[in-house]
Amino acid sequence: MKTNKFLNVLMLVAFIGISVSCVEDGDFDVPSGTEVQEPIIPQNALVTFQSAINSLINEIDDNNNNVIDNGENGVFTYPSDDPNVDGDELYTFGYVISSDRAGNFFEELIIQNSIDGNNPTNDVRLGFKVEVNVSSLFQTYQTGRKIYIKLNDLSIGISNGVYTIGKEDGNNIGQIQPYEYQDFITRSNEVATMTPKVTTIANLSAADLNTLIQLDNMQFFRDQLLLTYAGEPSDQFDGFRTLESCDDGSTILLQSSTFSDFKSIQVDQNKGNIQGIFSRDFGDDFNVFIINGLSDINFANTDRCDPIELDCGIATAEGPNTLFEDDFQSQTTFSPITGNGWTNFIQEGTEGWEAYVSGGANASLGTSARVGSFQSGDASSVAWLISPAIDFDAQTGETLTFQTSNSFADGSTMDLLFSTDWDGNTANITSATWGILPAAYIVQDSDFFGAWLSSGIVDLSCATGTMHIAFRYKGSGDSGFDGTYELDEIKIKSN
Repeated sequence: MKTNKFLNVLMLVAFIGISVSCVEDGDFDVPSGTEVQEPIIPQNALVTFQSAINSLINEIDDNNNNVIDNGENGVFTYPSDDPNVDGDELYTFGYVISSDRAGNFFEELIIQNSIDGNNPTNDVRLGFKVEVNVSSLFQTYQTGRKIYIKLNDLSIGISNGVYTIGKEDGNNIGQIQPYEYQDFITRSNEVATMTPKVTTIANLSAADLNTLIQLDNMQFFRDQLLLTYAGEPSDQFDGFRTLESCDDGSTILLQSSTFSDFKSIQVDQNKGNIQGIFSRDFGDDFNVFIINGLSDINFANTDRCDPIELDCGIATAEGPNTLFEDDFQSQTTFSPITGNGWTNFIQEGTEGWEAYVSGGANASLGTSARVGSFQSGDASSVAWLISPAIDFDAQTGETLTFQTSNSFADGSTMDLLFSTDWDGNTANITSATWGILPAAYIVQDSDFFGAWLSSGIVDLSCATGTMHIAFRYKGSGDSGFDGTYELDEIKIKSN
């Protein structure tokens, strides 16, 4: 009997221990709104996101170090709430839009100040990154959760190109540590349904950074359909895959972590809408789009918008007859390319193809043609260099060769296109049907800076009718990241 009583006592103690441990662990589970006690925050202690940013801007201006303009580091630290030091408490609040459940975010929260991105309740919709040295934050701060951030003893600055809140670390923003983060970040019992701002790549701006965005009629670029999201041998820390708009052809890079649970899954083959957070890459070099998980991609439409392709392959040799050629030696340097049947057309922006001469590490081939929108200030750049019409029914064995180089192409691209229905009128360039010539090699951003690379002998013998060939330059929309392409020694030959 005594043994049974003793065993009962042990079982009761064990049960109490398990219950207590469950309560402690449950504090980090995803709670429903009723399980969180609404914090009491004095209204006069709340400041807006804009006020927080103004604190940083004023601090920077006082030190003649305008981080907004020149990208240099600047940090503003809020005063302590110790009544013996500075006094008043300061809070700001926002709604969580990031989730680390799928492993695509790590030790950070992204919050924005508005529930509806299309109809913000605030005059300005803004977002912040909060650096927290804690993993599995989604268990406590799920998407849509309203949170209050106590600003006292925290710092605000620009980290990797976006507004960030954390602990001051010299001229940088460091992480809030595990022992203290719940003193700074307080949950409200409100969990909102977040509505992303529906926009286009071309209309994204710095004001959209750290906010929830939806892009419609998108697809992964055709040359990346065999890739995973971030599981290729070349992917280090992050994988970058190109998303393109089926409306205007604009592109943005999807950034996925090599620690995400979807890294080894093949990219979606269809088109549709995608929801994510607009941000900058780790080095603050270019714009990126980051999803919380694969459920943010809704590519249900199997009717992709890939262009027409004319691919006759690569020929083994060129014929003896020249149908068209240009080495640009007759052009006036640093002036637009003219003559010899060329159409030099600026579709968007201010930059067109021009003749140039350069020596040194990035020497031209005598006089060459180049185009680039780096530091142009243009929100969008599209420039065409179109050949005269060539009749491909008048001979056989046509081929195309050319040389390309780049000065850090970065976010810009160059395409080799063809059209059989363009009438030669510049007003009709964008309405004509343009396909791609995929067999040609065009210099890549990963190629050695300054090297001139051959296209190969592009076989055009399967082409029929009268055709124009075009070199089209496109900037990413970030003129601070776009580079330059050079073109030379163009030859179209036949038997």
